[in-house]
Amino acid sequence: MKKEKKTHALLFVLLLHFTLARQSDYAPYFYDNGPSSTHGNMAMCSISEDTPVGTQIYILNGTDPEGDPVRYGLTFEMGSKEYFRVDSKSGKVTLIQELDREKLAEISMFVSITDGRNKVVETVRVFVTDANDEPPEFQNLPFIIDIPEDTAPGSSIYRVQAADRDMGSGGSVSYYLQTLPFAKFTIDGNSGIVRVKPGETLDYETTPTHFVTVVAKDGGGKYKGKQQVLTSTATMTINVLDAQDMPPSFIGTPYFGYVYEVSVPGSEIFTVYAKDGDQGNPNPIQYSIMNGSEGVFDINGTSGCITLSTFPTLLRNELYEIIVKASEVGPNDQRQDYDVTTVTVRVVDLNNHPPTFYGQNGPQSNFEVTMYEHPPAGEILRGFKITVNDSDQGANAKFKLRLVGPSRVLRVVPQTVLNEAQVTIIVEDTSGIDYEKGKTLSFKLLAVEIDTPERFSATADIVIHLLDTNDNIPKFTSEYYIARVPENSPGGSSVVSVTANDPDSGPWGEVKYTIYGSGSDLFSINPSSGLISTQPWTSLDAEVRSKYNFYVKAEDSEGKYGLSEVFVTVLDMNDHSPAFDEKLLEKTMIIGIPVRVEAVDEDAESPNNVIEYSIMKADPDNAFDINADTGEIKLKPYIKSMEIVQNITKQKDCTWSLVVQARDRGSPSFSTTAVVNIDITEATPLKGPMAAFLLKSRDNPMKALGVVTVVISLLVGVTALISAGMYMRNSKSNRIMPARRIIKRRPRDQQPWIFNMPVVRFSNPADKFLTVNQDRSPQPPPPSAPPPPCTTRPCERPRAVPTISGVLASKGSKKAKSNRRKEGNMSSALVSELKMRLEQKMIESNQGYY
Repeated sequence: MKKEKKTHALLFVLLLHFTLARQSDYAPYFYDNGPSSTHGNMAMCSISEDTPVGTQIYILNGTDPEGDPVRYGLTFEMGSKEYFRVDSKSGKVTLIQELDREKLAEISMFVSITDGRNKVVETVRVFVTDANDEPPEFQNLPFIIDIPEDTAPGSSIYRVQAADRDMGSGGSVSYYLQTLPFAKFTIDGNSGIVRVKPGETLDYETTPTHFVTVVAKDGGGKYKGKQQVLTSTATMTINVLDAQDMPPSFIGTPYFGYVYEVSVPGSEIFTVYAKDGDQGNPNPIQYSIMNGSEGVFDINGTSGCITLSTFPTLLRNELYEIIVKASEVGPNDQRQDYDVTTVTVRVVDLNNHPPTFYGQNGPQSNFEVTMYEHPPAGEILRGFKITVNDSDQGANAKFKLRLVGPSRVLRVVPQTVLNEAQVTIIVEDTSGIDYEKGKTLSFKLLAVEIDTPERFSATADIVIHLLDTNDNIPKFTSEYYIARVPENSPGGSSVVSVTANDPDSGPWGEVKYTIYGSGSDLFSINPSSGLISTQPWTSLDAEVRSKYNFYVKAEDSEGKYGLSEVFVTVLDMNDHSPAFDEKLLEKTMIIGIPVRVEAVDEDAESPNNVIEYSIMKADPDNAFDINADTGEIKLKPYIKSMEIVQNITKQKDCTWSLVVQARDRGSPSFSTTAVVNIDITEATPLKGPMAAFLLKSRDNPMKALGVVTVVISLLVGVTALISAGMYMRNSKSNRIMPARRIIKRRPRDQQPWIFNMPVVRFSNPADKFLTVNQDRSPQPPPPSAPPPPCTTRPCERPRAVPTISGVLASKGSKKAKSNRRKEGNMSSALVSELKMRLEQKMIESNQGYY
């Protein structure tokens, strides 16, 4: 009875201690070191947006009042992007995502500290500070401005605006124009106002369009530790609007007309043509005769057609010089600027001269000119000085001009000529004048009489020699290139050759190659030939990375470029041999159940990493089969029992050996071998869940050991709770009840209870699945077939079977042991043993207390 009182008193003291300890458990807390510190709770912390990913930016620091170890945590609101990660032990906070202040200037998150029982969570804000990473951005693009050509010098014509999202000096913007010769514009560096440069005037007829490059520059700032200034450029297109400042001019002068004997009043003598010098906004032209007609010639004021107003027999002169005036018609039919020309009219009567072409030095049948390709449509080819003349009079000198050659590229003016005219050739289709299509254009200029029976004609060759301009960009022969290179190729190995063509001539047609993009740093390209090869220090490994793609750029001398994409595949080579975990493998095989061996090949692709298994040698021979694909080893079908095994080996040791080869399917093929020792046994019919578990865990002893340890810990805890509950109940009732169901007295001379789980060697492989008692002789297993007698070879050591076994020393009564053997319940036996062990400890503690 005294021992029982001592036991209950000890339990009461322990319970009181744990209760007071729990009441004094305080929560951990962070140190608050202020916003400028790098240690603490991270409150008001700031970080620059150009901080590299992977940088340690802070260390969470706190403590627990009881001195318990603390763990740190860092979380973000659901759905928000995570920018930081914390090491739970050290509290080191690392940046894991790139920052951009212009998108997110403040990051809110939760930091926590816990001692395992209490957890404190605080909301903190991290401020992202600015770095000069944003160039100025122009607003209201594109810049297209229309201004009159008579705009006064110094007048403002436009205000350029650019914004920079950076802060401080990096967000301030100033402007300037790229310097060009004969620049006619200037810009205010602060306001961005563009003006006509003082002292400069605009001229539509000389330059109808100006292209001005505006540069916006920020105030500079630090980025990744270096000072940098960012700029942006934009092109301003300034269209000059034509003003009425140029007089009209006659086209195709001098003019010659003829009156024939057969002419009648109203016959067309000649048609003059004039156009306004202000081509951007031309006024209509009104024609009139000022002098020289002597009342025998009239002119159409709109078309400029001069006609005969009387019969040729009434003409008094053989030659007339008519003064024709071409006047611009302004608003309200006001006559403005004008031009005057002379039309020479000759009276003829015979058709005895064909048309003839004249150059500067007389009659000529071949005319050549050199010019740049792609002149604008409507441009006059002023290099040609061609005059056509028919010396006959009147209708005999009237002929048509026609240009024969590439269709609709050029046209000739005038198309109808009377007697003589200056031939004007005008560009109609600029795309047909292309140096790349042909360096020379050839035409035939025909002059054919219209109203004569003879239909006299003349022909002249028109040859245009073209000069090249940089009007083409380099173009690759393919939009993408696919290359394959074996792994482990030496540095500098050729990968693929790319080709881009620029049809322009000279330096404009010379192409230089460069590469860029992810993975391009492992490759280099010959800037002239386009041959892509690996860097001298590059070693490609298909097991590390097998795919690369990057861009190749072909650029001419003026910066025009074309792009193509290159895809490189690293071909896997068979450079790894299969490998077993160990050269000597120990396996236990139950008859009818296969065992498996496995080798690993580190090659990246099939068939280099596909393994075939085979048995090279076995002892005894012809006893095993192996699955070539899975490595499963099983006995031959005729081996069905240990009796057959005994008949084969004739020895007590039932361990057979074989040499297994693992060979890959690569070329060349590699192989490796391992010795496999297989302990042959039969399945023992065990009962109960613990037996089933041990059977499954026969090849994993550590798993079995862990599970048994957990079960024992749970049972000890349950027992302690039951004892404490009984003590509390008896204390409240002021009486102590004997706990005969729990306390079982044992002799004083017994040894302390010991729980061991050693690695045991068994003479019979089936014995490893039995539970034995340390203080009693081993109980025989359930009835089963007797194991075959195996004898150990004299020259060979007995091999330990890698299995897991447990030895439970039971100290209960004989009656309890008998019942447990009948039930076969190993769990019940374990609980009883744990209870007795606890009771013994409590009795010894009570004796020491009294």
